[in-house]
Amino acid sequence: MTPQRNAVWSLGLGACGLAVSITTTRAYLPPLLKHFTSSATLIASVIAAEGFFALTLPLVIGPWSDTFHTPMGRRRPFMLAALGPLSFGLALVAFMPTIWTATLIILGFYFAYYIYEPPYRGLYPDVVPPSLYGRSQSVQHIMRGAALGLALVGGGFLFKVWHPAPFLFAAVVTTAACAGPVLLVREEGGQSRVFKGIRSYVQLSWHVFRREPEVRMFLTANAAWEGTFAAMSTFVVLYITKGLNQPLWVSSAVLATVAAGYVVAAIAAGPLGDRIGLARVIFYASFVYGGGLVVAGFPEHWHTYYFGLIFPVAVAGGTVMTLAWGLLFKLMPPEHRGAISGVATTTKGFGLLIGPLVAGAAHDVAAPYLKTTDGYQVIWPVCALPILLAIPLVGSLLGVEPSGGAEPQPG
Repeated sequence: MTPQRNAVWSLGLGACGLAVSITTTRAYLPPLLKHFTSSATLIASVIAAEGFFALTLPLVIGPWSDTFHTPMGRRRPFMLAALGPLSFGLALVAFMPTIWTATLIILGFYFAYYIYEPPYRGLYPDVVPPSLYGRSQSVQHIMRGAALGLALVGGGFLFKVWHPAPFLFAAVVTTAACAGPVLLVREEGGQSRVFKGIRSYVQLSWHVFRREPEVRMFLTANAAWEGTFAAMSTFVVLYITKGLNQPLWVSSAVLATVAAGYVVAAIAAGPLGDRIGLARVIFYASFVYGGGLVVAGFPEHWHTYYFGLIFPVAVAGGTVMTLAWGLLFKLMPPEHRGAISGVATTTKGFGLLIGPLVAGAAHDVAAPYLKTTDGYQVIWPVCALPILLAIPLVGSLLGVEPSGGAEPQPG
């Protein structure tokens, strides 16, 4: 295996660790907080607080990692610094006695998460050649799909046995997996540890955002995708257990089906995207993804055959999420990879902040009227809307890959 392909697999470990940590908090923090409050809006506010950190920290950390030339490299020092707080927050949150102390701990976890993620994203185009962008994202999302299965399915059984168990498990897996890229990936080093100031980095991020129209199109679509994913992750367990009155094992089986669809998408989407174009595959998959979520808003009772309907929608959603960052890698200028990775994480923050809040508020408004499901069924058409609205934006990016999956030629 070549060093470049070794780097692809080593980088994928970071995605596994991040996915285990954030999926565990989104899926099992709400039922944990349900012991302290019955308000879905308040619970969603705690989860959506992630968006505040996603909106702010990456604007500084991303461009800073472009200029942080240490002997260890530019990106990995930030990733190393985040490892301790990541595991610490996950390990402690389930032992907090009130909603306010739990919130304080989870805010520290979010802070560390967004120290790690922008440099990690920027490391990809630094060490992976353009010909492997699609495949690198397939590998990343195969590991992410495995992480979703571990966090959602395994976490469900662990949560039933002991509420802190999924969080302690996530702390161990996250620490080990996120350490992988730090220890195994090699990047060019240097001696000029530059810090230009917070204002300078924010201005640079804004300048890059204004100067790159195709990047802006992608970032708007990315915010929509992330908002939907965050809202679904926050309420899916409550929807099945409270809205459909099913036991926890049914939610675990549903999540296993979603994870399986995600892995299938991760395996197939990268090579397909490299062959016919990443934007083109995302464009067509979005119709199945968004349409499936619209249909999911109609059922009021659970039926076993729903598994057969969930799987193709999960494959379509997994395809969109798998190829998204690979498409961004094709759009970003090499000198601003860290900055654009930071801005992309920031726009993702808008989705993370708005998605769970809108879904939670929609539930609270609909609950008196949709009594059969306690209002939870309204969440799915609310989640579908951003996916469908992003389709024209993706369509405008089809010309970025004029010859299938080939690199765009300089103008």
